[in-house]
Amino acid sequence: MPHRNPLNRTLVQGIQDLGFRRWYERELLSSHAHMALALLATVAMLASFEALRGASAAEKLMNTLFILGCGAVAVWAMRRYLFLLMHAESLANQANCPHCQAYGRFQLGEATGPGNGPDVPVRCTRCGHHWTLRDD
Repeated sequence: MPHRNPLNRTLVQGIQDLGFRRWYERELLSSHAHMALALLATVAMLASFEALRGASAAEKLMNTLFILGCGAVAVWAMRRYLFLLMHAESLANQANCPHCQAYGRFQLGEATGPGNGPDVPVRCTRCGHHWTLRDD
């Protein structure tokens, strides 16, 4: 799994602290904040392109640096948006209990810890069924 942003909780920390549904909601909010940042950076990049017309050589150099910076921020933010969104959605697709179909109503299993790798054992709070979430 790629390095995570320290401001975003891992799955195990999020379920322990907030529960799955609130962790999922916060992951979606974080991903959409990155999408808004990508949109703002794109608008700033287009504004810098517009400012290139009729500018002096020094202003053109400065605008070119702004264009490169805004482009880098937009690409990073879009990649982060897609990563967070796909990560949250892949786990949400596994959050239904296979036995009773309750969505997001589970607790962490006994063997959950930082050394477990990508498999997170969980237990349904409704029917007690055990299954594993794959946190890739």
